[in-house]
Amino acid sequence: MTTVGTRYIAHAKTDAEARLVEADDLLAELQQACGGSIGTRIAIPELLALVEKAQTYGLRLARQFEAVDGEHRITAWVEIAPQTNDEGEAEGCAIDVVNWHTEALPPENDIEAARRRMEINRHLADCTARLDSQQRLLSVDTEAADLAEFAHKALAHVGKPWTDFVILPGNTHQQPLHWRLLDGTTCEIEGSARRWTAHLEPLGQPQPGSAGFVLYLTAERPLSSAGDEDESGDREGPSFGRDLTPVLRQPINRIIANAETIRTKLAGPLADEYSSYAADIATAAQHLLALIDDLSDLEVVESEDFATAPDRIELADVARRACGILGVRAREKGIALVAPPEGESQLAIAEFRRVLQILLNLVGNAIRYSPADSQVWIRLDRIGNRALITVADQGHGLGEDQQERVFEKFERLGRSGDGGSGLGLYISRRIARAMDGDLTVESAPGQGARFTLSVPAAEDLREKPR
Repeated sequence: MTTVGTRYIAHAKTDAEARLVEADDLLAELQQACGGSIGTRIAIPELLALVEKAQTYGLRLARQFEAVDGEHRITAWVEIAPQTNDEGEAEGCAIDVVNWHTEALPPENDIEAARRRMEINRHLADCTARLDSQQRLLSVDTEAADLAEFAHKALAHVGKPWTDFVILPGNTHQQPLHWRLLDGTTCEIEGSARRWTAHLEPLGQPQPGSAGFVLYLTAERPLSSAGDEDESGDREGPSFGRDLTPVLRQPINRIIANAETIRTKLAGPLADEYSSYAADIATAAQHLLALIDDLSDLEVVESEDFATAPDRIELADVARRACGILGVRAREKGIALVAPPEGESQLAIAEFRRVLQILLNLVGNAIRYSPADSQVWIRLDRIGNRALITVADQGHGLGEDQQERVFEKFERLGRSGDGGSGLGLYISRRIARAMDGDLTVESAPGQGARFTLSVPAAEDLREKPR
């Protein structure tokens, strides 16, 4: 750490609008690093607050402020004196710097920075696709009206490279290129008037991409209401899930992404308290988005024609994926997720996406309501022709009356302020029963809870005699 302790080592002046009209090098350089310049409003948040307070109340202040210039944390002591003209009208403030401490910020963890950027891409994406290790399409998920044609074609040709379904302007190379060359590339999609950016998240260790990729397609602008939408007029009426959910999800995802960009200081230096404000905004928006998703799912599972698409799936694989998705959240609370070990297997007849949805809800709840430094584990079993997967925690547990009510709609057992909607378990049980299964709970106060999803078991064809 470097310390400069000479009295009045720098001077500056502001006008009545808190614009920095004069400044010696120290303050001028910090003003520029924070996004301002000489002649613009003070861009250093804590210094601006001090100047406005001094000017508003006509007080001389001697205070410390902190700032970040991108590479250093700066702690400075300043004296601020309001200035007036001959008529007694405020003319701004004089700023004298008494002490100036500069401390290098710790180097940013590249892995953490990459994870945060990918989290932002995930929230901004209008389309998410799962690719294999050769960048061939496995699944596509989108609610954007102008991507309906793209999704239809892609799902009709699963197994082909994703680049076959987009236009890469000016690119005549054989596709697909190495994923690092395609990550961040712009493209056009037939049926959409918007331009798109593709981001690829590699899966698998130690070789990134060995387990495939997640493709995120992000539009340059939100879908407008003037001509980009599906204009079909043969709908029966407005639907929350079909009509409102995509419209609401898009701006909320952008709020989350922008707040995360601010919070992680990817857009430039920022005072710690403003980073905390951005984190609060992101958290509130995530809670709102979860509520919207729950209400949309509620409409789907309660519809008369709701059905699932059962297939042969590996429950151990679904469990490990759920733990992977929620691993960061668990580590932030000091909770260890114990997934089925590699090699353990339990085949079932169910819809992969719906089983993953149920497990994410169960594991997410276990993380939310478990104490720090505890464990949440997932176990597999089979009883007769039923395949079982159990999520167990070391939380406070549920009494008998709570076990009866926990699957009811909007039931939160008196918990408030946790961001939950009280719909997750109700929806999960409806989905389980639609797959010819069930979702049950065993618990006792002080002994944690064990939620078990049961679905039809599938025979391992490899074990059948010839």
